[in-house]
Amino acid sequence: MTRFLGVYIGAGFGLVFVLANAGPPLDPALALVLRGLAVAALAGVVALTLVLARRPAPEGGSGDGTPALRFGPFYGAVVAAEAALILGGVQVLRLLGAQDQANVCWIALVVGLHFLPLAWYWRTREILVVALYLSSLGAVGLAMVFTGHPAWAPFVSGVLSGAGMLGGLLVSLAVPFFAGRRGAGTGGASA
Repeated sequence: MTRFLGVYIGAGFGLVFVLANAGPPLDPALALVLRGLAVAALAGVVALTLVLARRPAPEGGSGDGTPALRFGPFYGAVVAAEAALILGGVQVLRLLGAQDQANVCWIALVVGLHFLPLAWYWRTREILVVALYLSSLGAVGLAMVFTGHPAWAPFVSGVLSGAGMLGGLLVSLAVPFFAGRRGAGTGGASA
């Protein structure tokens, strides 16, 4: 299942971000629905990976036509830098007297930025979309906190980040799933 390790990491991140940040000022019923949808999305991701894992992976690929992700020393260095930036940044925010809502915004910003070197390393430009999406939501949340509007920052930087990750992963897995089913339904022959 190392073929889907990156998917599981992203889905776990997305789930945690939604579960941890779907709270006030959201209506409690809406927060519960969002949390339930996040859990359902994670279940969908796991189900799709289990089905796709039964299909052979092409040589040097991930099974869906994309290059295989490499988890080696460069990846480890990027993740270590990400962790240091998150922990150090949270401390700096605390020293600056920022409200606690700034923490989730900073985390989203750093997680988004960590995809920039990984896009180069993995040679997958599609990850740049994730980098831009998460970094933007993190930056918007930080702007909200520092301009006196912190209440909705966890929703913007946390819930929307997590939902975007889960939704993006579902779509990226559903495309090869349905493409494979179409090919199986026609006997694999093209007209």
